[in-house]
Amino acid sequence: MTGRRGHLGGGFTLVELLVVMAVIALLTGILLPSISGVHRRAREGKCLSNLRQMGVAWMLYANDAADRAMPLAYWSIEDIGSGPQVFWWGTHGTATTPPDYDRGFLAPYMSDSLREGSVFECPEQKWGTYRPQGPSRTITSTYGYNGYYLSPAKTPGWAYSIGHRPWRRVSDVRRPSALFVFGDTLLPGYGSQMPSNNALLDPPLLYSRSGGGRWRPNPSPTTAFRHGGGRVAMMHADGHARSIASEPDWLTHPEQGIGSVGGEGGIAPGYVPDWAEWIR
Repeated sequence: MTGRRGHLGGGFTLVELLVVMAVIALLTGILLPSISGVHRRAREGKCLSNLRQMGVAWMLYANDAADRAMPLAYWSIEDIGSGPQVFWWGTHGTATTPPDYDRGFLAPYMSDSLREGSVFECPEQKWGTYRPQGPSRTITSTYGYNGYYLSPAKTPGWAYSIGHRPWRRVSDVRRPSALFVFGDTLLPGYGSQMPSNNALLDPPLLYSRSGGGRWRPNPSPTTAFRHGGGRVAMMHADGHARSIASEPDWLTHPEQGIGSVGGEGGIAPGYVPDWAEWIR
């Protein structure tokens, strides 16, 4: 009597293949968000590292400048004559000449330059994701400096209205653990325009000297909550950097993640800690 041969093909049945495919799809659905989250956290960590390096350079500048906080820019004739404006990251540049990083106020204290992926570029706001400001339309920085409080007369755009305010010394800063020095910034884009990078970390309210002095809502704030879940990275005057989660009423341009920490209800201490004294 001849016995039957066993099944030796070793192939998968259709049902088995479908089960394997379903398991793979399930694992992919579970792992992809986790991997994406790891990448977002890594980019946020790199951003905070950038800000800490800039914070150290900011303190070194003050140490060499008799404790005076770094200016946001030399922009007036009395400072530059007929020369180019000089910002904390370098010269302004022209339509035919790129910015000169070596003339920037932080350059002597940092071993980097204006380039893609540099310490001046937030990894969540890479080159090509915004409209570059400045006549050269080249890379400068996607971070902003709080010149509004630290160097009012040396902050182009606002100096005419707040230039009478004191240029701060670092040792005089109130609540240094709360004061923002550098942070993620963008200027809103309107219509089909992309947002623009911006060198200024502006407050949620702007000061006007009319009528004895008062604060008015800032129609174009610059704080960018661009990290995962709507977070902004900030460097404080005591040297620490942290990310801050946004609240719905903080965002004046929610579709672009732009607004201010603390919203428009008052001046958060992070921007202008002595704001109430301005109206006296």
